[in-house]
Amino acid sequence: MISLVAFDLDGTLAESKQPLKDSMGTALASLLSVAHVAVISGGDWPQFQKQVASRLPATADLSKLWLMPTTGTKLYTHDTAAGQWKPVYAELFTPEQRAHIIAAFDASLAATGFVPEQTWGERIEDRGSQITFSALGQQAPVHAKEVWDPDFAKRKVIQADLRTRLPGLSINMGGATSIDITREGVDKGYGLKKLSAASGIPLEQMMFIGDAIFPGGNDYPAKEIGLETVCVKNPDGTLAAIAGIVACLKK
Repeated sequence: MISLVAFDLDGTLAESKQPLKDSMGTALASLLSVAHVAVISGGDWPQFQKQVASRLPATADLSKLWLMPTTGTKLYTHDTAAGQWKPVYAELFTPEQRAHIIAAFDASLAATGFVPEQTWGERIEDRGSQITFSALGQQAPVHAKEVWDPDFAKRKVIQADLRTRLPGLSINMGGATSIDITREGVDKGYGLKKLSAASGIPLEQMMFIGDAIFPGGNDYPAKEIGLETVCVKNPDGTLAAIAGIVACLKK
């Protein structure tokens, strides 16, 4: 029996860095009536607030919602009595580690030559427990992101180069144009194991839904640790999957 359904965020629950649509918020509230729900993604907490926490209807049972920014190196739960979200843990890089990673990004981008014609905002973001490269910038519009690297080919080249410069760190593709760097062994599989320990829900009772469940994709570690997975192409596919899961769990 599935007790918890975990989701990727960008490309799965919402378009890249966009808030959940009302239909998705309603669907998640319905799912929360029959199971725990987790969201794990590379974005930091302010992004989770904007995209998820602020977009759920009042009927949603927030006591069963687990929000996991920066690939699960942070965990937030809702304090019902206080009416607010509170951090459970955060695993941060040291200043020296951050400086080394950012320097490696700069060198890798120069070496691989993937320089877009236009960018929107900063391309490298320090999220404390994760350093994220966004090829077109942090504020790039969705339509530009969708056409820059739809087959992940450009980012696979950058990823391979970074792995030679940053041995001992996890380097995974996320979102539409991003590459996320975390500590060695830190990926969504690591985060979901941490969630299992924090929630008391065994991995055997978890399911994962994402749009990058393939080797090298940042959702693939969920499959590698043995979770039942559902690969979707977009949020519409996720809505269909949620409807099916709710129908099965209500029986």
